[in-house]
Amino acid sequence: MRAVITVVGKDRTGIIAKLSDTLYRNNVNIQDISQNVMDDMFAMVMFVDITNCVVDFSQLSSELDKDGQSLGMKVHCMHEEIFDAMHRI
Repeated sequence: MRAVITVVGKDRTGIIAKLSDTLYRNNVNIQDISQNVMDDMFAMVMFVDITNCVVDFSQLSSELDKDGQSLGMKVHCMHEEIFDAMHRI
């Protein structure tokens, strides 16, 4: 089972460290990551494997949202199936 995590906000140090620590503590594996910095804006998309996650999906999403708030960024987590359905025409 996979999820898509998107992160958007003003660039600063520690973004990936903070999010990857939360994923590590919850036994979530990062499978792919893409990031871009344009001027001072940071954008990132991660595909993660949540098969062995030790908390339910809503708890993981909540923890990532709190990380985003502490960084002054928007972090959104959704199941891959929902992401695919939203982007299917």
